[in-house]
Amino acid sequence: MTTRAHSSPVHADLPVAIIGAGPAGLSMARALKRLGTPYVQFERHSDVGGIWDLDNPGTPMYRSAHFISSRDKSGFFDHPMPQEFADYPSHDQILRYTHSFADEFGLREAIRFNTAVESVEQREDGAWTVQTATGATRARAVVCCSGVTWDPRMPELPGEFDGQVMHSVGYVDPSVFRGRRVLIVGLGNSGADIACDAAANADAAFISTRRGYHFIPKHMFGKPSDHTDEWAPLWAGRLVYGIVRRVMIGDVTRWGLPRPDHRLFESHPLLNTQLLHHLQHGDITAKPGVAHLDGGEVVFTDGSRERVDLVVCATGYDTSIPYVPVDYFRWKGGRPQMYLNAFSRERRGLFGLGYLEVNSSAYTLFDRISHVIAQHLDDQIQRPGRAGDFERLIREDLPDLSGGIKFVGSDRHAAYVEVRAYKKYLRSLSRRMGWAPLTPGMFDAVRTAPGRKGSLHVRG
Repeated sequence: MTTRAHSSPVHADLPVAIIGAGPAGLSMARALKRLGTPYVQFERHSDVGGIWDLDNPGTPMYRSAHFISSRDKSGFFDHPMPQEFADYPSHDQILRYTHSFADEFGLREAIRFNTAVESVEQREDGAWTVQTATGATRARAVVCCSGVTWDPRMPELPGEFDGQVMHSVGYVDPSVFRGRRVLIVGLGNSGADIACDAAANADAAFISTRRGYHFIPKHMFGKPSDHTDEWAPLWAGRLVYGIVRRVMIGDVTRWGLPRPDHRLFESHPLLNTQLLHHLQHGDITAKPGVAHLDGGEVVFTDGSRERVDLVVCATGYDTSIPYVPVDYFRWKGGRPQMYLNAFSRERRGLFGLGYLEVNSSAYTLFDRISHVIAQHLDDQIQRPGRAGDFERLIREDLPDLSGGIKFVGSDRHAAYVEVRAYKKYLRSLSRRMGWAPLTPGMFDAVRTAPGRKGSLHVRG
């Protein structure tokens, strides 16, 4: 689609607006700072960190949360996580690490904290107006980095219920389970974590799921399981994990879980064998889908009933970008359909960082994507011909980023990409456009303390 916005001036005198100062927003800020591109960053909370800060209102984080990708595969580019961190870092370690990243590269100075963005609008001349409670800011481009886990999706639970129903976004610690009979609805990685908390703390615990999932142990042969992701092709990964699962895990239907209706990697596997431990020991009971609620009981699709006091719906989130007019993106299944999951096809100068689901760590991808966005924004001023070539790709290019995987046909999977296919395409695109690749040391010039590379320096 070609709109007036795609042919409008660039407005080189205006800054780029970054919305959000979580990991994605900080990655974008570092990429722009390296190129000397003026920017302003808005953050509604009082500090950086995004969802990893338990004090950030609306965060879905809970005290037992850990990264599901490993320490050595999950850091920002050229800023590794400290070796003293756990193999799978805790939420507290990730927050400290994110703070250290902001401090190491001097990213706090450009952030307007406690400043929520109410709306953004592209004017007739192509410039953008970013409206906050304290006033309006004009910008030449907008990068949305506000995340995808702020708008909880609640399932329909027919019937009347005498107990409490809540979404997992409101769950913080297991004290809410003590003395109660608890049902967890949903079996993503967060649902599995919360179910383990319930198994260890509730009077009785149940987990309800309609779909079966593949379980992968967090460690294989003494190392985190994702250490094989980069070198093993898809067929080999399925073979290795298939053998390991048969030997180490076995048939999960023995403990009441449904058999997976998809092949391995067609949806995110569960890295939580602790849940299997609790199922094996009777600390939690697997149930099928919920049919309806009936007073103090939950009735399941197999006709069974359980007395329950608390239902926690770990049923995911809708992707919403409420400050952007809905027609500024193309939407499918509640997800914005952007070129490379980052470039609006409808509006020049509108980008999103973090709006993808991937079978790998997101942080390293943030840096790859922000590096591409930053170079394109630089091209718009320094090399407009090359910028125009790329804008044609934004409108017309339809790459296959599935890596040969037929992802589950759900709304959540509408934005799924296979990490190796995605990285390969970014490398090919960068060579085609003449952009510089990410190389060690390229951000050294914007380090505020060059001698502390890789250290964990935390404010306060």
